[in-house]
Amino acid sequence: MRAVIFDWRGTLVLTPTFRGWVTEALRRLERDTAPADDVIASLDVNRLDLPGVDADTALHRETYYAVFADAGLDADLADALYEVESDPTFNPFAVDVAATLSALRANGFRVGVLSDIHFDVRPVFDGLPVDSFVLSFEHGVVKPDPRIFRIALDELGTAPEDTLMVGDRATHDGAAVGVGMPTLLVPPLSHVGEARLHLVTNLMGCSAGAR
Repeated sequence: MRAVIFDWRGTLVLTPTFRGWVTEALRRLERDTAPADDVIASLDVNRLDLPGVDADTALHRETYYAVFADAGLDADLADALYEVESDPTFNPFAVDVAATLSALRANGFRVGVLSDIHFDVRPVFDGLPVDSFVLSFEHGVVKPDPRIFRIALDELGTAPEDTLMVGDRATHDGAAVGVGMPTLLVPPLSHVGEARLHLVTNLMGCSAGAR
């Protein structure tokens, strides 16, 4: 094995809940957060995750604002909701991410991040050892399309059989198997204190020193 590619949301960072998302938007507007449940109930949340929505920034924005409009939300709340949804810092890292990435780098493995996302996540990785980012909105393709896995492999310069894919969704990240990549599915991150990335370093045989 020469490299590890990680999914982002649900794998390395905590995916915001609908309640957390709406509450944060209301908080940023300095509004009462009590109506958060009513706002959530007004949204057709299934439309927010339509296939391909993360492949195009304009399509993502258009889709979300259409849902906000149909829910009858005012313009300020719609803007705040989209701002939170597009804020990479509102996706906190699991406690073991930095140690895991550092251990992989120390043992000679290349590290990639592959995410279906509509914004740039690179800034929140400042100081962390990542060799390549493949973000769906920059390539116009999303998981489980095999093309996005091949792009990630090309970015790292590794072969499928030499590269471990790590993710939390069988329907999306698990598609790497079809490209020939060994794949490890971890439980979706439920809170930032949940450390389960030792499954990766154990599998890769990482030690404290470089190989």
